[in-house]
Parts: sequence; structure tokens; C-alpha cells
Amino acid sequence: MNKSDDAYKSISEVAKILNLISNKTGKPSTHTIRFWEKEFKIIKPTILAGKRRYYNKRSIEILKKIKFLLKNQGMTIKGAKKALSDNNSFELDDSSNKSINTVKKSLDLRKKISKISRLVKEIKKLK
Repeated sequence: MNKSDDAYKSISEVAKILNLISNKTGKPSTHTIRFWEKEFKIIKPTILAGKRRYYNKRSIEILKKIKFLLKNQGMTIKGAKKALSDNNSFELDDSSNKSINTVKKSLDLRKKISKISRLVKEIKKLK
């Protein structure tokens, strides 16, 4: 018997949904989700008796977005926080996600400025 999409899911069920499986044990890697909870205050699981965490559909979508930003896009925690705070929509369509593109452009610009700065310093040394 499968739970409906609207039903609350346990932390191990969410880890399976996100494909966060330990390479060593083959079991769901729930510590990653707990870490993300501490870093991203937007994740608010329902904690019931026995301190068990349960996630609603919206929380799972936010976790999917966080995983996408961190694992697929290679963002830092800080960059992912900025992308999430700039973005009111939690759709995973990366081609239309303006906030991700904005953060990526900002990071590219910073890298270019840093490179130019190093080149200018090297040129000054040669004089």
C-alpha cells in the first residue's frame, strides 16, 4: 500500500525520494536532510512523538530544490540560500529559473573580476 502524494512522509522516505542513499550501507542517508534543516530555516518538518520528523509535500519540494541547487548546479550553501530567498516559486524547471541564472551570472562575474585583478597586479609587478 503506497502513501498518497499529499500524505506526510518520514525522513527515510524523503531520503529515498531524493535518492540520498549511502554508498556503503545502501540505506537512506537521513543525516544530509537533518543538516539541510539546520542550514535552511525554510524547511520545517512536523516533529511528532518520539522526535520523528514528517515532511509535507511543500517541504519535500523545497528539499528537491535544495538538492538540485547543491548537487546538480554545484552551488554553495550560501549561494543556494540566496537563490531560494530570491525565488518565490519552487518549481524545478531550471531553464526558467531566473534566480539560479542570476546567481550563476553573479558568480561568473566575480570570477572574472578576480582574474582581472590578478592580471593587473602581475602587470604592475612587471613595470
